[in-house]
Amino acid sequence: MARIAVIGANGGIGSAIVAEAAARGHEVTAVVRDPDRYQGAAASVERGDVLTPADVTRVAGGQDVLVSAVGGGDGPGHVALIEPAARSLVEGLRALGDGAPRLIAVGGAGSLETAPGVRVWDAPGLPEPLLQIMHAHGAAQDYYRAVSDIRWTVLSPAAEIGPGERTGRYHTGLEQLLTDSEGRSRISIPDYAAALLDEIEQPEHIGERFTCCAL
Repeated sequence: MARIAVIGANGGIGSAIVAEAAARGHEVTAVVRDPDRYQGAAASVERGDVLTPADVTRVAGGQDVLVSAVGGGDGPGHVALIEPAARSLVEGLRALGDGAPRLIAVGGAGSLETAPGVRVWDAPGLPEPLLQIMHAHGAAQDYYRAVSDIRWTVLSPAAEIGPGERTGRYHTGLEQLLTDSEGRSRISIPDYAAALLDEIEQPEHIGERFTCCAL
């Protein structure tokens, strides 16, 4: 059993991660800005703002893993949140020194490669708000790659992620966009959560980004 704190536990992906972790018997703490509104499966709830390093330090203390599942809503919201959150998370964890938990952050698919040197965000005709979301995650990814003193992992979903069933059947890769047996790049939120918890239980990607897709 691991002690896992999930920042952004009220969101669609964050709540699925909490539910998956709780179902596996882990001790889960939901970290949200308004604990009075939280109704998820976590064993305990803490108030915290991902953009406040002191809050990160407080909620991460004593945990084995800190999961960041924060999202910024629209394009400008992601620009204002995702890369600054990465910096705040690292600063807050650094304050814990050698006792800092492992960090796993929910990433984006935009910077995955569709061909050598070509990324998802290079496709023609993408709307600007979507590009802002993609590049916000890309900027956070670039920042994490420069961090060597924190045990971080970023899990990027397939190009399409949304509600669906939990099958437990998915495959993983590193920097290339993956597709399923029908040629689509997609994964359900419950299967994404399963992939993230599998990585917690059997670490294979410390210090790198990986991705998951339905089979």
